[in-house]
Amino acid sequence: MMAVPIGTRSMRLSVDGLTYNMTIAGEAGPPLLLLHGFTGSAATWLPLLAPLAAHHRVVAVDLPGHGRTDAPKDPSRYGIDRTVRDLLALMDQLGAAHAPPGGDPREPWTALGYSMGGRLALHLALATPDRVAALVLEGVSPGIVDQDERYRRREADDVLAGRIERDGIAAFVEYWEALPLFASQRRLPDPARASLRASRLANAPHGLANSLRGAGAGTQESLTNRLATLPMPVLLIAGEWDEKYRRLAGEMAGRIPYAQVAIIPNAGHAAHLEQPERFVATVREFLERGEKGGKL
Repeated sequence: MMAVPIGTRSMRLSVDGLTYNMTIAGEAGPPLLLLHGFTGSAATWLPLLAPLAAHHRVVAVDLPGHGRTDAPKDPSRYGIDRTVRDLLALMDQLGAAHAPPGGDPREPWTALGYSMGGRLALHLALATPDRVAALVLEGVSPGIVDQDERYRRREADDVLAGRIERDGIAAFVEYWEALPLFASQRRLPDPARASLRASRLANAPHGLANSLRGAGAGTQESLTNRLATLPMPVLLIAGEWDEKYRRLAGEMAGRIPYAQVAIIPNAGHAAHLEQPERFVATVREFLERGEKGGKL
């Protein structure tokens, strides 16, 4: 288990009436924004902070309805476009606080997102390509192309949202952890599994339900035809055992001008949890190459 760096701290900032909780680590280097997946929180990145913070100012955000960030009752407040605007405002506030006198508070940063957080990171990069210097996407889909399939997914997410509210968070976590997508997480050491479960159980039922309604895969337009416009280097990560997202990573790489694919051995959907050392090494190699002006 990787140690959490000394000086790691929590911070709360408000944007457009919603208060976000963030975990901050590292004092030097370019900023790195970490975005977790559905049911996660900034806490799921804690084991990776020390090696990442050695080279970056790391900002791990609790997304709306997750962790200690507010969980509004209006599902529209969880929408991807609104969350993208929130994240940009948060990074501007943090940049202004960190910038030296006369410095630029709008310093570009790297966005690293997993699953749902990866979809948000992709939207961020497309919305403000001048602000995102590099993009790391783990276990990410660019969206469902077929409209009928997208509608069916939205209906399924709405049913699941109602189930979360009806049955409570504990019953939902039992169901969620039993999904085939997460089968490889049963190989995690007991302390890591217990920590992950505790993080999931800490979420409010209505927060997860409204996250599904407002930002689920069924609500997202397909970004497939916009991938070719990404101007920054992009690293697409998938676990060796995650067949669907391995395929999607290859398909996305074929459309993105400056992309590379990294397959993490002996890992499923959450490679950063299942093989953290290999995951961090892969990310660091990619970012160091960019920092040195290397080509993909």
